Amino acid sequence: MLAITEPAHADEAPANAQGANAEQSGGGDGKGIYAAARIQYSGSVTKGGGTGNVTSSDVNWTPPPCWYAPYLGAKDFKKEMSKHIDSQLNTPGMGGTAGAALGETKRHYEDGFDIPGKPGYKDYNVENDGKGMFWAGVENPNEPDYLKRTSCTDLPFWVENGDAPPPQYEEAINPEILAALAYQHMQLPDTKVTLAPEANTKVNLPTWAWLDKAVFDEIQATAALNVPGFNIQATTTARPVSLKLEPGTEDAVTYPASGECVINADDSIGEPYAKGKADETPPCGIRYLRSSGDGTYKLRATITWDINWTGTGGAGGDLPNGTFGNEQAITVQEIQAVNR
Repeated sequence: MLAITEPAHADEAPANAQGANAEQSGGGDGKGIYAAARIQYSGSVTKGGGTGNVTSSDVNWTPPPCWYAPYLGAKDFKKEMSKHIDSQLNTPGMGGTAGAALGETKRHYEDGFDIPGKPGYKDYNVENDGKGMFWAGVENPNEPDYLKRTSCTDLPFWVENGDAPPPQYEEAINPEILAALAYQHMQLPDTKVTLAPEANTKVNLPTWAWLDKAVFDEIQATAALNVPGFNIQATTTARPVSLKLEPGTEDAVTYPASGECVINADDSIGEPYAKGKADETPPCGIRYLRSSGDGTYKLRATITWDINWTGTGGAGGDLPNGTFGNEQAITVQEIQAVNR
């Protein structure tokens, strides 16, 4: 593979503050041309460009490993690309098939040489500078599979302002791809369930569990791309729909039996404990059948989130449900030991 056809590294750094943004810088090095995609993230997203804490319920769904995005205007592209080509051509030992391919690339951008499916350009299309941009491949730095991450290898191509990229570029950035990237960076709140009794309960005593609407609401993350002549965005929204309780031991009964508490009409989950209900069966909760001894049980509470997105031009749709949970230490004591 020629170095000049390798996709760029997306130098993302989303932050967790409202309105924070990250930009992908343009340029090039020995590995290829960098696309100045300027994807900006805001809302509930991770710091430092890492993946968020959402686990997709669809094991076959993955965020886009790479994509094509606006890079530079014609004059700036000529400066960067011609320098890159000349550097490669002047590399000692460059010849044979690789040298011939570089020569074709040079002719493609300078002399209007057509590559199959890709019309050539005269002098890097500088006569149309300001009327569009060259697009180039971008790697998703959070994609662990190198082959997938580097699969957007087509040569940079021209797109007029206001036009859609050519249809053969299925990975061209669009609101749906931005929505998937927002999903990938989304940061959900900790799932700390309110319990009664809170952390110390007794064998065979029902423990009530609930999440208040006021504490637990929908979460949004937005990804936007704004460059001359091309402005798109997508907002991914996660809404809690159910709470799954895993007691941390087989010696326990969950309510309901499935351990999954669905969302109520008022968007809360479960029911707060009230005085006088100690012997009642909670709509959402656990009853431990055996003492935890000198240790604790690790109660895991996992929220399932319904996730969808909306974007530029009225686009929108569903994304796979996401889950996120954490553990709480529960001490379970024998009633006799408490009443001595």
